[in-house]
Amino acid sequence: MRTDPEGHGPVRYGPPLPEQGLPLLPGLSTALADAAYRDGADPSGGAPALLDAACGYFGRRGLRADPDTVAAAPGAPALLVAITAVIGGDVLVPRPCPAWWAPQARALGRSVFHVATPAECGGIPDPYALLETVRRIRAEGGDPRLLVLAVADDPTATVAPPEVVHETVEAAAAEGLHLVSDETWRDTVHRLHDTVLLSPAEMLSDRVTVVTDLAGPFLPPGWPAAVARFPATTGGGELRARVLDVLTALGARIADPIAAAATYALGEPLDVTQRLTAGTALHARVAAAAHRAVVAAGALARPPQAGRHLYADLGPLRSALGEQGVGDAQELEDFLTARLGMPAPGGHRFGDDLEALRVRLSTGPLLGTTAEERAECLIAPDPLELPHVQRALILLGSVFDDLRDDAQRWEPPR
Repeated sequence: MRTDPEGHGPVRYGPPLPEQGLPLLPGLSTALADAAYRDGADPSGGAPALLDAACGYFGRRGLRADPDTVAAAPGAPALLVAITAVIGGDVLVPRPCPAWWAPQARALGRSVFHVATPAECGGIPDPYALLETVRRIRAEGGDPRLLVLAVADDPTATVAPPEVVHETVEAAAAEGLHLVSDETWRDTVHRLHDTVLLSPAEMLSDRVTVVTDLAGPFLPPGWPAAVARFPATTGGGELRARVLDVLTALGARIADPIAAAATYALGEPLDVTQRLTAGTALHARVAAAAHRAVVAAGALARPPQAGRHLYADLGPLRSALGEQGVGDAQELEDFLTARLGMPAPGGHRFGDDLEALRVRLSTGPLLGTTAEERAECLIAPDPLELPHVQRALILLGSVFDDLRDDAQRWEPPR
């Protein structure tokens, strides 16, 4: 029986959000520095300026909001744990899902049920599997109340088609579930003109709370800030008020300097929008190149559509991995992390089966090892031709090609 060494397995060693890997915008650092003289924190739920900026952010995405329907907290995990505490009951999530969703519910003593996703995307449950899971939970005495989903997904980097979103949201509504739509990655869609992103809140506004962690589009992960939009109903107002009570009890307030940077970012001035556009395009190109390398070696992966990552299934290379002593997702994580020189969290971190050989690969580490190299990626006519990016992609390709060659060598004769 294998014993995991220190650093493997426990939630506290789980993977963070895929980082931008890009230099900090001067506008954000200036906003933070200008507020550095303040030694307090925003009130629970956010200061008026931050809430006004959040309303503008949501409104520009077709989700009308006012200060009485929004709240802010130091990161999406704080918001989700507060919402889960208030809603109560059992929680449903897609399989796979972001690494931090399930631990939030389990920390509160809630049962978490993973639901299979449709073939075309991750991030949302298959509607029929959702209905069957809800009915089974109730038949066994459970109390499903909350569904957490993400139309633009971590870890699969897919965007759910609108028709699938419709079917899943209708199924959830029929079962009386409240929905939390994690829209952290909605602003990082790779091909805006070819991809339609439909928020569940556009369909079912009275039963959907939208959560966005600003580490997705705007801020470094070390500057924790997130915003939520609650339903503009009596029930939504009561939910928000109780969530603010939980945030207060947790001391979950955003430090003033970070709140100032978040307010600046949510206002979406020109430097922020230009960086978001350029950064998204850069990560899209690198993700597409990484996807080509992974698929060429015989692994399976959906083409990445959003975010700064891709999700690969190395099941077809199982024989070659077995020769390397890799038989599950934890061992795959160890193997690829060592050979690629970058984090490669296994699918078990995201609720996938430990036996499945799946892994999330982030594009940030492929942009270079120094601030100068990463900055050069933003201005290069073709970042894939930069020597440091080429080296990183060649290493990625060679690791997977070696596995392909080994798999062919160990393939039994027909």
